[in-house]
Amino acid sequence: MAEQVRACFICGNKTSPLHGLPKKEDLRKKWLEFIFGTLPLKYYANLTLCSDHFEHSDFSNFGAYSSGFTTRLLLRPGSVPSRRSTTSSQSAGSFQQSPAVRHVGCQTDPPENRSVATQLSMRTLRHPVRSKGTQVTSMNDFGVGTTTGPLMTLQPLMTSTHITFTRPAKRSRLELDDEEKEEEDEYDDDDDDDDDDDDSVSMEGLEPHDSTCDPADSVSTEWTNMLPSSSPIQNIPKYIVYETCLLELFEMCPVCQRACRVRRRRLGTFLAVDQLCPHCKFSRQWKSQPIVGSTPAGNLQLSAAVYLTGASFFKLKKTFRAMHVKVFQYDTFRRHARMFLEPAIVYKWKRAQEVMLQRLSKDKKVIVGGDMRTDSPGHSAMFGSYSMMDLKSNTVIDIQLVQSNEVDLPCYMEKEGLKRSLALLGDHGVNLDCIVTNRHPQIQKFLKELNIKQFYDVWHVEKGVSEKLEKISDDKECKQLKKWLRSIKNHVYWTAASSKTGAERVAKWTSIVNHVQDIHTHNNPIFPKCLHPERISRDKSKWLTPGTPAFNELNKVLTSRRMLEHVERLNPHHQTSSVEAFHSVSIRFAPKNVVFNFLGRLCRLYLSAMHFNENADHLQATTSAGDPAFNVKSHRAKKGECTVEPVKTEQTFNYIDDLMNLLFDHVAKDPAPYFSEVLTIPIP
Repeated sequence: MAEQVRACFICGNKTSPLHGLPKKEDLRKKWLEFIFGTLPLKYYANLTLCSDHFEHSDFSNFGAYSSGFTTRLLLRPGSVPSRRSTTSSQSAGSFQQSPAVRHVGCQTDPPENRSVATQLSMRTLRHPVRSKGTQVTSMNDFGVGTTTGPLMTLQPLMTSTHITFTRPAKRSRLELDDEEKEEEDEYDDDDDDDDDDDDSVSMEGLEPHDSTCDPADSVSTEWTNMLPSSSPIQNIPKYIVYETCLLELFEMCPVCQRACRVRRRRLGTFLAVDQLCPHCKFSRQWKSQPIVGSTPAGNLQLSAAVYLTGASFFKLKKTFRAMHVKVFQYDTFRRHARMFLEPAIVYKWKRAQEVMLQRLSKDKKVIVGGDMRTDSPGHSAMFGSYSMMDLKSNTVIDIQLVQSNEVDLPCYMEKEGLKRSLALLGDHGVNLDCIVTNRHPQIQKFLKELNIKQFYDVWHVEKGVSEKLEKISDDKECKQLKKWLRSIKNHVYWTAASSKTGAERVAKWTSIVNHVQDIHTHNNPIFPKCLHPERISRDKSKWLTPGTPAFNELNKVLTSRRMLEHVERLNPHHQTSSVEAFHSVSIRFAPKNVVFNFLGRLCRLYLSAMHFNENADHLQATTSAGDPAFNVKSHRAKKGECTVEPVKTEQTFNYIDDLMNLLFDHVAKDPAPYFSEVLTIPIP
């Protein structure tokens, strides 16, 4: 049976490109009304119309088709046929494609087509839709041109025109930083004749077969029309392309199919390729990245990705060097940070902080926790960052960075940071119910003068008591205390959690002195007896005897005046463990062993606060059966003891996406308003 030849349903044309009915229902109805005059009840689903029934403006690649750069005509989305008759200005043969190979003022035989099998799209050699070109009047046998819409403020990725190429005295360059290294390669003078290859492009061997690749990393997409992308620059996917595979696309002239000369120019990760055909004088320029202002978008986004994720530029450079991937210099990274990244970070943090403080100003009782973190251990720290956290919502509300030369001694930096944070809260009308801190003497005195209720963090008190008792238990005469270390540590937390007043906390705490003697009734009426059930101990050697060195040393530590004052101020509900958790996060963004300037360290602390606030209260993960997931961990602080902890869901990084959008949509276009936000920060 002979194969059926498809033809236009209206005029029976078989030579012009044919177009099937659209899939969208509303658009399909318009086509059917044009074909039949009214909406039919039944029709052939595979009927087609030829291109003669459409206007030239209905096609997205009419210029490339008429010039012979493509064999298909692509309709724009939403196009509807409008020409019933083909006898007017648009004849039936007006859509005939120009021959792909033509004589161009030379006496040689027309070369045959050459196909090149690469890992890139077959249509990459086609005249790009997004290029910025000019409409050129047909010269002798043909003309070359494209039509595009404006690409906002970006420079085109590819331009092409049929002109006589003249090498300029000074090559044109992007208005980029002078310090960036630029590489330029001369044209490849390869004027050999074309080889006789097959007429069709082979698709075999284009798909790599990697046995070590995860199938989840392989994603295939449907065939789509190459229309200008509406995605923001920062969201466009990127790939690693080998230079040899890329330059294969520019070996042959798309007009005369002969060898071309190619010149490469590089600026960091940006690559520009100039193609010149010495035979027909066809030329075009291809750019690997859009240009934002005068900066390649890829260079700026790579700097932003390194900075916003807390990564190290030098480690990234080592990785790229091992792979022979081109990258810009550190001076360019610092210039991007100073001009664009740091203003964007400061602006976003200030806006987010303003929202948090407005919310807290409406709360009558605000409980905050504060603690200091120095950039290096010991008393020789250059910077100290004081973090203030809302303990009810578990969010960081303020970070104050203090430089050591702003105070008399480095040990005064914690008090100075607290003073600035309290002043900020007061300026926004935040009413404090209490503040939870460590037991720093300067902080105690300062808060007492301001008449602010202060509570102590239980972990800090327990840590101080445990360290003293562990040191005492190392003595030969006090080894008996080792059996009580864990019980005393648990007693600190139980005292804080089960008491409502300071007097009750003191009464429960001092009961441990009788308990270690196997005495479980006490003279204090607030807590007259132990709450545990009576039982006979199998290890009677653990009980302490009054008058022994072990009992005397224990009694001295537990009942000292300062210890009783600290126990009275233990917070029963909120602790600064969240602040300590935030400090562990900030180390990832601003390591102590890396030197940053004042603004650089402050911006990294702001980034760590954004990350912590977004992921502080993420939910517990579940198993495949829907049960809560747990994990067993061994902590160094607990000397190898294991604990069961809940497994949290995956972290999110929406703040990075927000900063990227702010960077490319606003800051990169006009950084002046955002840079003024940085000038308000007092930098010592």
